[in-house]
Amino acid sequence: MTSLDTGIGRVDAFKDMKNRPRGGDGVNVLLVGTDGRDDVTAADKARYRLGGTPCRCTDTIILAHISQDRRRASLVSLPRDSYAELPEHTDATTGKQHGPHPVKLNAAYAEGGPNLTVRTVERMTGVKIDHYLEVDFTSFMRTVDAVGGVRICTVRPLKDANTGLDLPAGTHLLDGGQALQYVRSRHVDGTSDLGRMQRQQRFLAALVDRASSDPALLNPMRFRQVVAAMAGSVRADEGFGAAEMVALAKAMRGFSTSSSEFTTVPVEPGGVAVKGIGSTVKWDAEGARRLFDAIREDRPLVTAEAAPSDSPSASGPASAAGSASVPEPGRKLVDVPPERVRVQVYNGTKLDGLGARVDAALRGTGFRTTRTPYNADERDVVRTVVTYDPRWDRSVKTLAAALPDAELREVPGQGPVMRVTAGTAFKEVRPVRGEPTVAAAPKGGYAAVTGDEVTCA
Repeated sequence: MTSLDTGIGRVDAFKDMKNRPRGGDGVNVLLVGTDGRDDVTAADKARYRLGGTPCRCTDTIILAHISQDRRRASLVSLPRDSYAELPEHTDATTGKQHGPHPVKLNAAYAEGGPNLTVRTVERMTGVKIDHYLEVDFTSFMRTVDAVGGVRICTVRPLKDANTGLDLPAGTHLLDGGQALQYVRSRHVDGTSDLGRMQRQQRFLAALVDRASSDPALLNPMRFRQVVAAMAGSVRADEGFGAAEMVALAKAMRGFSTSSSEFTTVPVEPGGVAVKGIGSTVKWDAEGARRLFDAIREDRPLVTAEAAPSDSPSASGPASAAGSASVPEPGRKLVDVPPERVRVQVYNGTKLDGLGARVDAALRGTGFRTTRTPYNADERDVVRTVVTYDPRWDRSVKTLAAALPDAELREVPGQGPVMRVTAGTAFKEVRPVRGEPTVAAAPKGGYAAVTGDEVTCA
């Protein structure tokens, strides 16, 4: 691996660091994505909207924890606009000495490079960083192309004029440039950077799925090719070279999307304005403490312990809306979660108990049924009918996914409650699940999902 190691840029991310957090089990890697675009061709800059002046700051910051037994990877997204207080340091650009002062987290790189970024993250999380890996736009695109592209699913069209992202609803195999557009887009919806982090997590889960579903990628020679594609535009600490990457890949054989888990540091609602630096994101102190305690103690994030003890989700079934969620394979991904769809069931046949059976099946997959089915005026219905108010056209798509054989009828003015009239042709309710939301964390807790919950079915 010597030839590959020489192609990897080296940084001393841990120089002269003192008073560091105590280390724990497992390996912690700080993954940093920068907006470096010097090596991007003019054609690609135009195609993927990469013009402008680089900010010399971190576009993405992720704390990755590999468990001691190498059977689990936990990835925590750190919002780049997080309120942070930099320790005393020397400015990497001007050489000027700075005392402690507040900034947005992504500015740590601009002022002090990898070393200050690691120091700041350790100070904020209390987690000791073992390795540092930095990827720019070029290495990102090369890596995606080297693995043969990454498959992404979306239940709604994704369009961002700033990055040029334009994906219709459905499944797409993204090449390196398209994947870069996907993970950089911030103007797809009103969730801005938090929504962008969620898409980055889906991308990483899809990348894990691509690697684990193609045994060739775990072959040392093929992995060498992937590392070679990255070399020259990747920077890492001295102790994290190609040999270490291959050893880690070997140790994680048998890894799958269900072995990976993703979360974002829980934040307080609304931004916090700070004079001189603008609006910042403030972490939920108790939720962040619980999250990083789990990382330090090498515990899975997808457990009911993610929620505070007084949260309803702490004692009930885990779900993405309350604490960390437990995956249920085979559920179709939908735009509006079934928990937000209200349903009244009617029995349109003379079959005793059909209404109750349909109500129970819908409730079992998450729909908010009334639990009180009625007999319909018509008792000779064959094909199940769903009536809905067109103002709730997104919600009815969730119900239609659960009842694919049903006939849909618009009834303006009906209101938010969907009406399901079961017919003799009714067979089953198909399970569905909503896309995890960035606002899912309960106060004082955090929300996590496993990779198989956010990748294509």
